[in-house]
Amino acid sequence: MIKHWQPYARRILDAIGKIRRVQEKGALTLSTVTAVCLALIAILNSTPVLARHHGALLNAALDLPASVQTSLAPSVSHEVAPDPNVQPPDFETLLNGLKARKFSGKEQAVKALARFGDPRTVTVLQTMLEGRLYYRKSDGRVVGVRLVGGGSGKGIVATDMVSGQVFQVANKRKLKKIRVNNKLRRVLRALMAELMLSDPDPKIRLQSVEQMIKAVSSESARQVRALLTSETDPNVIAAANTLIALHDMGSGEREARLTAISVLAESDRPEARVRLVSLLERGRQGQYTEPDILVREKAEGAIEAIDERLATYEFIETLFFGLSLGSVLLLIAIGLAITFGVMGVINMAHGELMMIGAYTTYITQQLMPNAMEWSLAVAIPAAFIVAGVVGIVIERTVVRFLYGRPLETLLATFGISLILQQLVRTTISAQNVAVSNPAWMSGSLQINPALAITYNRIYILIFAFMVFVVLLLILKKTWLGLSIRAVSQNRAMANAMGIRSEWVDALTFGLGAGVAGIAGVALSQLTNVGPNMGQAYIIDSFMVVVFSGVGNLWGTFVGAMSLGVVSKFLEPWAGAVLAKIMVLVFIILFIQKRPRGLFPQKGRAADH
Repeated sequence: MIKHWQPYARRILDAIGKIRRVQEKGALTLSTVTAVCLALIAILNSTPVLARHHGALLNAALDLPASVQTSLAPSVSHEVAPDPNVQPPDFETLLNGLKARKFSGKEQAVKALARFGDPRTVTVLQTMLEGRLYYRKSDGRVVGVRLVGGGSGKGIVATDMVSGQVFQVANKRKLKKIRVNNKLRRVLRALMAELMLSDPDPKIRLQSVEQMIKAVSSESARQVRALLTSETDPNVIAAANTLIALHDMGSGEREARLTAISVLAESDRPEARVRLVSLLERGRQGQYTEPDILVREKAEGAIEAIDERLATYEFIETLFFGLSLGSVLLLIAIGLAITFGVMGVINMAHGELMMIGAYTTYITQQLMPNAMEWSLAVAIPAAFIVAGVVGIVIERTVVRFLYGRPLETLLATFGISLILQQLVRTTISAQNVAVSNPAWMSGSLQINPALAITYNRIYILIFAFMVFVVLLLILKKTWLGLSIRAVSQNRAMANAMGIRSEWVDALTFGLGAGVAGIAGVALSQLTNVGPNMGQAYIIDSFMVVVFSGVGNLWGTFVGAMSLGVVSKFLEPWAGAVLAKIMVLVFIILFIQKRPRGLFPQKGRAADH
């Protein structure tokens, strides 16, 4: 039907063109042109098909002098009625536009979705940006895909973008991916940032402004200025002011640039410093990017203020990393302080006992994949029991025959460490295994744009302190702790008092091994879990015990934290390897001066 009316449409367009050319030559009066155009529009309205597709024709007709357009406007608005059979597009119709083959068509569909204003739009755009948007070949339903069982096809969970219905997909071949390119990704990010500005959650609005800061434009500055008229969250306001200042840095007015520099001087965002530094750059001819000397001087002062704050944040971050490393060393060394410090046994398999705790965490997560948030709560006691039992077996079968012979004990436990490594390679895997972090341990605490502290290190720092306190209470307040101290001070007298020293030795070794297993649980959240992971920490743990004082838990705490902080402050300028060597040399020199360590034992314990 439309093809049937195309010749008439072309004739009408030609007629409008001729009328316009004749009128420009002055052969027709304005009233005559207006009358003829009104007649042509009446023909359009009298023909249903042309009236329905009259956009291009009216655009040509209205390409006339303003006075003619004014005369035509009432006629167009009153006489062109929408076709009641044509329904306005709904969300599903606009969503289907994303299946266009050309990226230009997808871009138009994305912009139409953003204008539509549906709350589901942000989810669709985010899924599309992440490359997880597909449509089902059978019925064309647009879905978001999430793989939960690998890429083999099993475990593919799809979410209908219209209804929100979740269902399983047996074969990924039944889906077709809605692909995006770099240009479309930029459009998606810009549209998402714009949509999220109106979100009631201030965190979402802040995320939107931060996304806009990465690519400042006049449009984003206009949107953020409009946001500031009603914004109450201080973090969003600060980010919005930074964006506006970054935009105003390109202003031609000196006062606007000076005001923008004052705002950027208070910002900790890296984009602020980068923009200020760009003012001091020189071109090929040696000229400054910023010609105004007053603006350059103020920019230099702003950069100095930012650098001072960044140095403070860097110090705090390094201190936290040092305490985090110290907490890990504490968890590892505190078990060794019991076996080596109290019993006098050089246990070279201590790192492998920690490895057993890490693999226990891995197996626990494999056994309860649907309860990942609670896996660590199960893994901690499980690792303590498994590693503790292995430690007791080692003590009963090997170590108890070698008391008083440190060299043979060292060689025997080193051989046990190799056996445990090979056992793990044979039974589980020779490669590293993946241990997941629970959601509550993922992410970081963003103190400001220049300082963030990861949650997993915060929790491990707290956990290490809790383990230290519990172990201290066990050794000071329980029968086992009293027996351990009695046997370590005078074995013969302890036997005379009815204490079974053989079982105390086994339980003491098991306690130290169990604490090593708990350390493995913590390390599984920070580093790779593999058969060789214990070897990386055994030397460090011995360094802590020797430096702090044999058999002193408080000394172990202070020594672990001290060595962790010192190592992290040395690493930025000496490197990780050289920093460890420097710490080792320091400990060697230190024990030449204080052979018993930082906190030596006193009384009868020191004599034994």
